[in-house]
Amino acid sequence: MSNDALKRTPLYEVHRQLGARMVPFGGWEMPVQYTSILEEHRAVRTVAGLFDVSHMGEFEFEGPGARDLVQHLTANDVDKLREPGRAQYSMFLNEQGGTIDDLVVYRLEEARYLTVVNAANIEKDWAHVSQVAAAFSGVEVRNRSDDYALLAFQGPRAADILGRLAEADLTTLKWYRIMPAEVAGIPVLLARTGYTGEDGFELFVAPAQAADLWHALLDAGRDEGVLPAGLGARDTLRLEASLALYGHELDEETSPLEAGLGRFVAEEGNYIGAEATRRLREQGLRKRLVMLEMRGRGIPRQGYPILTPEGEEVGYVTSGSFAPWLQKSIAMAYVRPELAEVGRRLDVLIRGRPVEAVTVPRPFYKRPRK
Repeated sequence: MSNDALKRTPLYEVHRQLGARMVPFGGWEMPVQYTSILEEHRAVRTVAGLFDVSHMGEFEFEGPGARDLVQHLTANDVDKLREPGRAQYSMFLNEQGGTIDDLVVYRLEEARYLTVVNAANIEKDWAHVSQVAAAFSGVEVRNRSDDYALLAFQGPRAADILGRLAEADLTTLKWYRIMPAEVAGIPVLLARTGYTGEDGFELFVAPAQAADLWHALLDAGRDEGVLPAGLGARDTLRLEASLALYGHELDEETSPLEAGLGRFVAEEGNYIGAEATRRLREQGLRKRLVMLEMRGRGIPRQGYPILTPEGEEVGYVTSGSFAPWLQKSIAMAYVRPELAEVGRRLDVLIRGRPVEAVTVPRPFYKRPRK
């Protein structure tokens, strides 16, 4: 796809002014880094970083039939969202139990839900949702992807810095909760969610006000070391936190159970893919996702083969990188289920050379408790 055909977020000109290196991602022209991935990664782990994630998609479900439709479309149990203001991680599954997309479901009002889906899957997801929704009454479904810009403000100091700009008491907003608020005088939907392994917030804002909100957040934290952060740091941060990325750990041939996400998939219910998922629970998984820490020199990359010490190919890397905070090379990989226990020696074939690795507990990184 040529750069002329790529979509741009409402913050495109801001990124250019900041000197960001722009790259194609999921049909969008997005900032991969501003200064360096290492600096931006460290800023998020120690203070806070600000991300533009306006390329993500938003679908809204409203009306007396909204709960039934969302319950049928998504694999998690929507009834766990006992009152408005709660959120949950979930998935759209196909009838075979494979993952169409992973997403977050927000219950905004008694009969109003918002789902946030991956940028590269917006069109595919919307076609799926529209087809399923045609059989449901009492619910209006809207693709509101163009109605929101989305900023992610992530890091151990994010709450303190954001608290100076928000009229709301952020201590009342718990993890995986959402509420309407004003930040720097700008109306937002403020969610305590994120994709970095740190505490933080995601702010839904009108596109026309996105730049003002961006500048307000950066200005509020500049003296403490807040940096704008791009897709490069977002990827290394989520990998350290062992968070799945669609197209890597999840796809239409892979069940969330195989990705170690079974706690987000209801055991009962009639959601799409439920029968296939129940069969998989009963019959056993075809593969399992493991965390690998490299013991030899080399950086594992997506698609690299996984070998036993005897040289048998038993899996493949889904995501891998040098981890800036952990100062080691790590990877997530699928292997045969019987090889997935922690502490097992495996090799990653890097440029034709087997390099020693060992399976370790998930996640690689967990933020310190305050």
